[in-house]
Amino acid sequence: MKLNWDDSKMQTTYTNVVNASSTREEVSIFFGTNQTWNVPQDNEVTIQLSDRMVLNPFAAKRLLVLLNKIISEYEERFGRLPLDGETK
Repeated sequence: MKLNWDDSKMQTTYTNVVNASSTREEVSIFFGTNQTWNVPQDNEVTIQLSDRMVLNPFAAKRLLVLLNKIISEYEERFGRLPLDGETK
């Protein structure tokens, strides 16, 4: 099978925050931008959500496998990416 990727209507959105939720039938992934450079004294931060992707569970699992592969390749080339609260 040959796949043709048509990117003529593709849009690009920058995100530095992601969250997700799910039901039995779908997985929703929310993308946004944290523009808070200094956390205020009340420790309240607002994330501007910009996009939501809704997938069926099969597509979500394929995305999981794809992202795991991409991050593994990245870390092999450039080093481990620690998450918040983790040490290197």
